Amino acid sequence: MNQMASRNLLDELPPNVKVKLRRSARPKWVAPMLATLVDEPFSRAGWLFEPKLDGERCLALRSGRNIQLLSRNQKELNDKYPELLRAFRNQETERFAVDCEIVTFDGNVTSFARLQQRMQVRHPSEELRRKVPVWIYVFDLLHLDGYDTRRLPLHNRKQLLRKAVDFADPVRFTEHRETEGERYYQEACRKGWEGIVAKKADSLYVSARSREWLKFKCTREQEFVVGGFTEPKGHRVGFGALLVGYYKAGKLVYAGKVGTGFDDETLQRLGNQLAQLETRTCPFAVGDPPRVGAHWVRPKLVAQIGFTEWTAEGKLRHPRFLGLRSDKRPQEVVREQ
Repeated sequence: MNQMASRNLLDELPPNVKVKLRRSARPKWVAPMLATLVDEPFSRAGWLFEPKLDGERCLALRSGRNIQLLSRNQKELNDKYPELLRAFRNQETERFAVDCEIVTFDGNVTSFARLQQRMQVRHPSEELRRKVPVWIYVFDLLHLDGYDTRRLPLHNRKQLLRKAVDFADPVRFTEHRETEGERYYQEACRKGWEGIVAKKADSLYVSARSREWLKFKCTREQEFVVGGFTEPKGHRVGFGALLVGYYKAGKLVYAGKVGTGFDDETLQRLGNQLAQLETRTCPFAVGDPPRVGAHWVRPKLVAQIGFTEWTAEGKLRHPRFLGLRSDKRPQEVVREQ
């Protein structure tokens, strides 16, 4: 889509919405808008309901031939996902900023664990790209052809997005519903999805966690900081279990021991990373991590952990390792309420 066509799209906006556009250069970075975790799904007029995709958040920026894919902590992802780079380069629209999620699938369900095979490789081979194909689901439009669109209501941004981007694999539009949020949540859980996200249809895009975007999870999982590990036993390689925690008031709180979810390759690779971070000082300021056979590490790694529930003592029940996250700083990791 050329510049004139993009301008025509903006001209189609209702006058009371169009006045909210602001001329600006395409941003070099926009901190993502984040959803707040809540327990009870609902059906409410004026809200949109989207699937919660289990992948890697990405901001895609284009100015002519210059395209950047950036993680939520501003790490460039261009080399990791060359097929996505090509797809955005083939777009007709030449200047935009869109908010997206990079995913792969295990059957019909997005799988963060499987995506690890791509997230950990800087220059994937053609064989790996065939083995673990990726798609990018676009769900918001932040900038279009010299205009900042973040002050437009969400439903207007989505209308523009549908027309501004050519949606053909691997670039996909994130479909949404406008009714029956509870039924959609139940359907998502039956299908094995991570959950759904509810968004106020008139919400503006703000670079913060907001209650105008809410997330409902079918399974419990969140990020934790790795503060140590235990010795492997028997024939196990690398390490035995991870010792993980989260930050509260600037202090690392011990949350439990994670010993499942690893294959031998992950144990070996992650074990090597842990060895490089080893320190004599226990990083946990709160809680009671095991001392016998424990090794401490500088709290630099963030792991995605699934679990069934929190115990009364504030520990994880039945935790399992899903993968490492390179898109979140350890100091940002808190217990989700």
